[in-house]
Amino acid sequence: MKILKRILVVLIIMLLITPLGYVVINGLPNSGKGKAENIKLGLDLAGGVSITYQTKEDVTSQELSDIVYKMQQRVSDYDGAQVYAEGDNRVTIEIPGVDNATEVLEELGKPGAIYFMLEYTKDGKTANYKYDKDKQKYVLARDLEDIIADGEIIITGNDIKSADAKFYQQQYKEPQGVVDFGLKESGTKAFGDATTLAYTKGWSIGIYYDGELISVAGVSEPITTGSGIISGLGNDLTRAKSLATNIRIGALPVELEEITSQVVGASLGQEAIKTSLLGGAIGLVFLFIFMIVVYRVPGVAADIALVVYIGLMLLILNVYNLTLTLPGIAGIVLSIGMAVDANVIIFSRIKEELADEENTIRTAIKNGYKKALSAIIDGNVTTLLAAIVLGILGSGPVRGFAITLGVGIVLSMVSSLLVSRWVLLGMYHMGYDKEVMYGVAKERKSINFLGKRKICFGISGAVIAVGLGFMVVNGAMGKGVFNFGLDFSGGASTSVTFDKEYTLDEVEDTIIPVIKEATGVTNVIPQIVKESNTIVFKTQSLSGEQRNALNAALEKEFGLDTDDQNVVSYNNISATISNEMRRDAIIAVSVATVLMLIYIWIRFRDVKFAVSAIIALVHDVLVVLAFYAVSRTSVGNTFIACVLTILGYSINATIVIFDRIRENMEVMKKQTLTELVNNSITSTLTRSIYTSVTTFIMVLFLFIVGVDSIREFTSPIMVGIIAGGFSSVCISGALWFIMKRASIRRMLKEVEEE
Repeated sequence: MKILKRILVVLIIMLLITPLGYVVINGLPNSGKGKAENIKLGLDLAGGVSITYQTKEDVTSQELSDIVYKMQQRVSDYDGAQVYAEGDNRVTIEIPGVDNATEVLEELGKPGAIYFMLEYTKDGKTANYKYDKDKQKYVLARDLEDIIADGEIIITGNDIKSADAKFYQQQYKEPQGVVDFGLKESGTKAFGDATTLAYTKGWSIGIYYDGELISVAGVSEPITTGSGIISGLGNDLTRAKSLATNIRIGALPVELEEITSQVVGASLGQEAIKTSLLGGAIGLVFLFIFMIVVYRVPGVAADIALVVYIGLMLLILNVYNLTLTLPGIAGIVLSIGMAVDANVIIFSRIKEELADEENTIRTAIKNGYKKALSAIIDGNVTTLLAAIVLGILGSGPVRGFAITLGVGIVLSMVSSLLVSRWVLLGMYHMGYDKEVMYGVAKERKSINFLGKRKICFGISGAVIAVGLGFMVVNGAMGKGVFNFGLDFSGGASTSVTFDKEYTLDEVEDTIIPVIKEATGVTNVIPQIVKESNTIVFKTQSLSGEQRNALNAALEKEFGLDTDDQNVVSYNNISATISNEMRRDAIIAVSVATVLMLIYIWIRFRDVKFAVSAIIALVHDVLVVLAFYAVSRTSVGNTFIACVLTILGYSINATIVIFDRIRENMEVMKKQTLTELVNNSITSTLTRSIYTSVTTFIMVLFLFIVGVDSIREFTSPIMVGIIAGGFSSVCISGALWFIMKRASIRRMLKEVEEE
């Protein structure tokens, strides 16, 4: 019977891994879907389509900024898309992972103006539009200016706040596609008056986009609340989505026209991708070895579960067509760390259970998973809450990070709570049932962490003070508080047409060094325009002197005629992360933090746990900001993802300690508060160290093997891992202790006074 059970276990493990591995490597039979190499990569990793629009009239800098933000909202469905202003009247959109500009343009729609007009009947015909046989569509029958003068335009795009396509279900009827729209205060009254008149007269509302009729909406009731629904669009979302898209993009302050569209290459060369993959693979191998050495048989189970996790992550990225960018990789790295962390918590618990001589290995495994459950759920749910909020409220790199993090958290919980458990029990039934194969926790003498809290607070304060000092000095010297990259501060776009095509690796080896030496800039991002000899170089803003030096270098090294604007042209470009996107990120992080605080408060039934955790998070962010200020590491589009990674990592580590404090409060009632906290931190110390080490290993090898842009991304994360581990062990528990002791003293004082 035992032999049959062992054979069955081996078959289950093979059935779990083999098909998944096959699909990840080869894809599904016939379709090839699910193959890892088909994962859609972002602009930085694979390139895409670049489309430049120009305003039809002069605009102010504020209007141009508004256009950029609205276009960012418009392309939010494309993961990893970037939008930035170029010059005084142009906006460039870059869509990753595609190579058909025409297809993208059709999907984006032409950014014209939107008008809602009152449609009335005159001589049996609608007064405002007619059918054009040549164009085979309805067009304006009269001059638009006459219609405006007659007051027949109710609202324009400037009055529109939102427009979303959705299904609307009426009782006993098939779901219908509708557009749910909202108006600003400026259009609410006008629209209410017009719909009241239309309802009374039996007239309709015509919606015109760029002078073309796109929809006629009947009025079933006056719309006076500033929001309404456009129905009659069929039983799928296609028409509704198209109409909602046109309404949103038509809500721009001015009209745009497309002037160029081209396919561009990746900004990171193949070498960068290869070295990053190599670094990740080496990190994983070391991680696998570490888990086996430290946890023995459970470590093997964790490694198998981690392989399943990685396979599922690659499969989901592919099947759901998610775009992978550097911020997305940050989310995956964090979720891998959390998957390992969950196993570390479980296996540490199993070792503790085996220290009780009355427990068998089977009992220890059962109790280990049971006792670790609350810490794993609390840590993952708080981070998942943050991921959901960031995905809903965030934009750009924040949303890309949130999506991969959210998927990763769910998969990490599945892999640690289900897969590793099945594998571990399977290995136990296969004969791996000796105590030496699992290890027994040694009794550790309690460390007086609270006695050293002033030293710890002093170290943290000194690091933060140094960082703040550098920020002040950097600002006073005119260098900027931080070394903001193109994504935050904008810069220059230099388009150069060479006499031959260059590969990206050749550009990095032969052209970029020339640009850096001539201009003195440290960060150059190249984009190759495919099927041409043109390369676009994005740098920080260039002065006239720097441009002259670059022209001279291009003439000398490559024999280019830099006086010809068709050969070399310069444009200033805005930040790809606009002020509005920063605002969205701040709002998203703030809401996520509040929700985490509320969740911890409810779960631990003590607001002091929540407040301590949030203060520890602020500490970690300040330490990382100090690193950015001191090292002058470029603050680019991965900055937000780095900070969010650290927040997620830190809160997870802190909750494990708080969970042990909560547990010990029930079983160590005779201990003093000081002993309780010190014992709780000490008993989880091994877990805290091992989790920091395993996550650090993953990031370290990416840093060692990766190129400069990868190092800019990984170095602050490594600092954050150290800061998060330090704050969890040395800061958060001490903060809770201080507040708890003050609460007890206050309560005792009130009792004495009574």
